[in-house]
Amino acid sequence: MTTPHVFKIETRGPGLYEFTRDLTSWVAGQGGDGALTLFVRHTSCSLLIQENADPEVQDDLRAFFDRLVPPSDHPAMSYLRHTYEGPDDMPAHIKAAMMPVSLTIPMARGALLLGTWQGVYLFEHRRRPHRREVVAQILR
Repeated sequence: MTTPHVFKIETRGPGLYEFTRDLTSWVAGQGGDGALTLFVRHTSCSLLIQENADPEVQDDLRAFFDRLVPPSDHPAMSYLRHTYEGPDDMPAHIKAAMMPVSLTIPMARGALLLGTWQGVYLFEHRRRPHRREVVAQILR
């Protein structure tokens, strides 16, 4: 097992932020075989492995989840009570509860074994910018 490493990801509002290159570089420096584990240290964003070839995929995912869980000031969400941090806060918690906050990716010879079109993303659910932390550790 390696010493955990923390990736800091600056977000500018809702959307998917790919950090595959940073992961690939760090994993290459660690070498060997094993499994990379990732964990996001926040309750209003998620982690995803998703297509990284067509940016419309990320746009459509964001639009789908915004439609599925609209802001708390939307009439359909009037039952929400946790609203004092803004209309995007509780919906962000709901989205994070629906999507993964941790991932495991196999690795061999210091390389992630992702598919051809797969990238690793932080999915930001809040409107304002944040500095997110993702803890990475290699299990051998």
